[in-house]
Amino acid sequence: MYSYIRKWYQSRFSDPQAVTLVFILAGITALIYFASGLLAPLFVALVLAFLLEWPVAQMLRIGINRTTGASIVLFAFVGVMLLVSLVLVPSIWNQGIAFAAEVPNMLDKGLKMAQEFVSQYPQFISSEQLNTMVNELKKLTDTQHLLDFGKQLLGFSASLLVLMVYVILVPLLVFFFLKDKDQLLQGSKRFIPKNRDLARKVWLEMDQQIFNYIRGKIIEIVIIGVASYVFFAFMDLRYAALLGFLTGLSVLIPYVGATLVTLPIALVAFFQWGLTAEFGYLMLGYGIIQAIDGNVLVPILFSDAVDLHPVVIIAAVLVFGGLWGVWGVFFAIPLASLIKAVINAWPQQQQLAEQVKE
Repeated sequence: MYSYIRKWYQSRFSDPQAVTLVFILAGITALIYFASGLLAPLFVALVLAFLLEWPVAQMLRIGINRTTGASIVLFAFVGVMLLVSLVLVPSIWNQGIAFAAEVPNMLDKGLKMAQEFVSQYPQFISSEQLNTMVNELKKLTDTQHLLDFGKQLLGFSASLLVLMVYVILVPLLVFFFLKDKDQLLQGSKRFIPKNRDLARKVWLEMDQQIFNYIRGKIIEIVIIGVASYVFFAFMDLRYAALLGFLTGLSVLIPYVGATLVTLPIALVAFFQWGLTAEFGYLMLGYGIIQAIDGNVLVPILFSDAVDLHPVVIIAAVLVFGGLWGVWGVFFAIPLASLIKAVINAWPQQQQLAEQVKE
């Protein structure tokens, strides 16, 4: 067994380039996993700088220097974010509060319908089973849970202070990342071993893919969110802005997100209209939006960025989402693509033998 492991190790790690790549990936993974909370503003700023580098590069092509280009792009980005925050966030927040306040009424209405169903069809569910489910629901709304919810609100209020720090710190970091990109990259090379050609090959393969994926995902969120909101508002569905926002965010989790967001949409429509034609039209239109997203938008936006089997995508979402939460879900597909790029670029035994002969 030992000889087999030793032979496998020698066949795979005899190339210094491969060892360097492993150390770089292991170092980055450890840094993100163990220091993600402490360095979160830095990571957020790196992601934003990566996205905003493209417009800065376009300005460099037309003769604008990097400092001026970085300033223009950053001010434009902050302006758009402020506009979205002042216009969109208050509406979503108000509808979210209204929806939470109406949940008890929805539960009471659902309980009455369930009692009628039990009285008409006792062979499917008994009164004892219904009472058990009702008691479980009541536990979710008892005093202790309300106190816990109050504590969560206090924690959220405290997190607002942290958010204010992000508002100041992240734009400042983004500006310096964009302005001093060349100097920062040159300075970071002293911490990376010289045998990094394989790592450079993997990065060149992933650079454009990651950019295309993030850009495509943002475009997909905006299109699906706006289209859903317009359709919900046209149908006069309650909480249209909130549900449209949730539908847009659901594309962050491939396959699973659409399933999760369907439930609140169906519940709101059901309690608003019941089993009527309006309910059917709404679910049909929502299904058409999801079909257009999966069969038109995704192939157009991600044809050059994602070449993974659906099983691999779902597994990546579960694994990286469990490790790093929301950021892990957002970057699950690029991380899975990175693993695939490393496997494809890894030196094979035949390549290693030719290097030994040379």
